Amino acid sequence: MQMQAIIEARLNDAFAPDRLEVVNESAKHGGHAGDDGSGESHWHVVMTSGAFAGKSRLARHRMVHAALGDVMPRIHALSLNLAAPS
Repeated sequence: MQMQAIIEARLNDAFAPDRLEVVNESAKHGGHAGDDGSGESHWHVVMTSGAFAGKSRLARHRMVHAALGDVMPRIHALSLNLAAPS
């Protein structure tokens, strides 16, 4: 299974998001020290979920990292834009 599908599945299972976008940004970082050559090392996630209501930015990030669990060591860079529904 490709990394994008893994990330999407884990986040959908953990947060039942209203909105989820997982963008592979690895091509923008080709050749630098964090590029492992897989083409799946740099990710940007935009997600809106009720699970984030009342949580701080740091708590939201920790929740995502926990949901990704054993996948995190395979990700060099993960930028997150997380929100609760307004």
